[in-house]
Amino acid sequence: MTTDHGSGPTLTIGERDTDLNDRLTEELVAFNTVATGAADRGTFSIKVTDEAGELVGGLAAWTWGGLCGIELLWVREGSRKDGWGSRILQAAETEARRRGCDRVAVSSFTFQAPDFYQRHGYAETGRTLGIPGGHADVHLFKSLTDSTPPRQSQA
Repeated sequence: MTTDHGSGPTLTIGERDTDLNDRLTEELVAFNTVATGAADRGTFSIKVTDEAGELVGGLAAWTWGGLCGIELLWVREGSRKDGWGSRILQAAETEARRRGCDRVAVSSFTFQAPDFYQRHGYAETGRTLGIPGGHADVHLFKSLTDSTPPRQSQA
């Protein structure tokens, strides 16, 4: 849908526009770099596959200014009790440290895994309410410089 206001700017509403998304990211990264002085942005992933090459689980994350942000962490249902979530998370923390990060942030819906992260030393910093089904998005944070190892789980 396009709303035209004569000779001025045009407002357009539509499905996701990857070119627009790329441009917005570029503009915000430039703004954020000027505002913070941190320009060391990066991304990484961790993937676990079984003997047949099928995905067991994985993680996608970004790094910026000493902070690692976990975007996605998933383990297939049949492998969740095998400790893969813990191993993937530990590998991500190790990679974050290798990249110079000293802290990690993640969010998890209340019906997903906030308890899993808390068992690994993450502390809740806030919640976003209004998730469908009466749920919330739980925001968690962990310092990677704390010398106390987190309690391990088999999640």
